Amino acid sequence: MDLPFELKLAIENQIVGMKHTQLLQDAQTLSKKYRTESGHGKRLLTCSNEAATYSVVRMPATYGAVYSALKYTLALADCNIESLLDVGAGTGAASWAADSLLKLKRITCLEREHAMSQIGEKMMQEGSEVLKKAKWTEYDLSMDNISEKADLVIASYVLNELDDNERIKAAEKLWNAANKIILIVEPGTPIGYSHLKKIRDYLLAKGAHMVAPCPHEDTCKLEQDDWCHFTCRIQRSRLHRLLKEGEVPYEDEKFAYLAIAREQYKNAVARVLRHPIVGKGRVLLDICSTSGIRKVNVFKKDGELYKQARKVQCGDEISIK
Repeated sequence: MDLPFELKLAIENQIVGMKHTQLLQDAQTLSKKYRTESGHGKRLLTCSNEAATYSVVRMPATYGAVYSALKYTLALADCNIESLLDVGAGTGAASWAADSLLKLKRITCLEREHAMSQIGEKMMQEGSEVLKKAKWTEYDLSMDNISEKADLVIASYVLNELDDNERIKAAEKLWNAANKIILIVEPGTPIGYSHLKKIRDYLLAKGAHMVAPCPHEDTCKLEQDDWCHFTCRIQRSRLHRLLKEGEVPYEDEKFAYLAIAREQYKNAVARVLRHPIVGKGRVLLDICSTSGIRKVNVFKKDGELYKQARKVQCGDEISIK
């Protein structure tokens, strides 16, 4: 996956005149903060230099994760979405992703850190008309109520920054602000998945309906030492490789997500949970379906199903009951 040209340009414009040594130092500082201080409600990013660096090192992966999760969601949710509420918007990656997939009429971005919203608003001037007109509001998810409402509410990589006591309260705020769907994207780690699992149980008990990734609304069928996560591959710029000290021209972002709706839409028949193992005349799949978590062999003799199995990737739907 590659970023939209306008987003690439917007990112590059934020770092014009900044020295690479400063960018590298800020990138290392941010990496350490997010690795060691997330989950405690601390303010991890407060100055414009750090926000600009964040747009280079984290925005592409966030865009890719939200784009992938939202694409899976929209494949199942047959509804008209015209407005977006991007909660904990950062520099606006989720809004850019939604704008790439939807014909939105209104975008509202809620962000606690002024440095982030300032950079994000400036970057959106390189985007579509709806991005240019996006409303930015200073907002703290752990403390403030959400006065806005929208058809789609997205919270990407924000709930992991809260402590356990704040997280469910925050999820309820997101739910109350959504006219149709909420999409929550978290790191594809056991901790990120565990956060989503608790939120899933809580919202389903309140009458919400599952959209994705789960093909059912029953208790999660994964073993306790396993976790549900997916991967998207993002092309890296030369500067991105430099700041993240990477050699390959791409980055694989592992993410977990939860899409919950007010109405009942169709669910996937089954979803692929691991990278398929393709052999001669056979594809081995790990799938989640209403029948549980299981391994399935699809053979060449299975015709159309075999053709489908050879093309699917981890996270995709597949027609196996």
